[in-house]
Amino acid sequence: MISKKLWGTLVLSILTFALSKAQNLSLKTTDVLPSQVSVKEGKYKNKNALVIEIQGEVTNEKTLAVLKNTDFHNGIIEATISGQTNSTASETARGFVGIAFRVTDDISKMEVFYLRPTNGRANDQVRRNHSTQYISWPGYPWEKLRKETPEKYEAYADMVPAEWIKVKIEVKDETAKLFVNGASQPTLIVNDLKQGASQRGKVGLWIGPGTLGHFTDLKITKHD
Repeated sequence: MISKKLWGTLVLSILTFALSKAQNLSLKTTDVLPSQVSVKEGKYKNKNALVIEIQGEVTNEKTLAVLKNTDFHNGIIEATISGQTNSTASETARGFVGIAFRVTDDISKMEVFYLRPTNGRANDQVRRNHSTQYISWPGYPWEKLRKETPEKYEAYADMVPAEWIKVKIEVKDETAKLFVNGASQPTLIVNDLKQGASQRGKVGLWIGPGTLGHFTDLKITKHD
């Protein structure tokens, strides 16, 4: 039998260990490695944030700022993000903004959940259905996933552009769940992460074409 005192000590040790794995990131320009994007620090809607935009023409979805001191396999990623179309956006731009995870050092592989904020309250129901998206690099851009498995990797969530949106991503082996704005149930569930259950890597701040993105309040809790 374990005494109450020993049991209390054990529980406290477990909690302390779990809490020690939680990492709050300050999000400074010196903390990230940009890939095809510009990054600067700024104030946005009363929060200190990183401001990210795509630099020049791009030919792939490696458009992100990678957090240097991160190493992520399983766990929870939380952030407050905002996306809106910028001054050079095309008619098909949606303010694409999201979080990449398990990003390899050479950015050759990554998993991504992202939002299309302008779709959240569109009058077109089809656009609403495409408010959130999962993609995986290499090999699984949104076009391929939508064509081959329509509706499986996209879902609706209420959101508006240019406003703060809270996101939480729970990752366990080959499964990832996206939660939006504090919802108790996930908006989008992926049970077959395309880069595999053992893949690990860094966390990144991701944007798409024609987007002005803002990121703050990033917290990573590892469950390895």
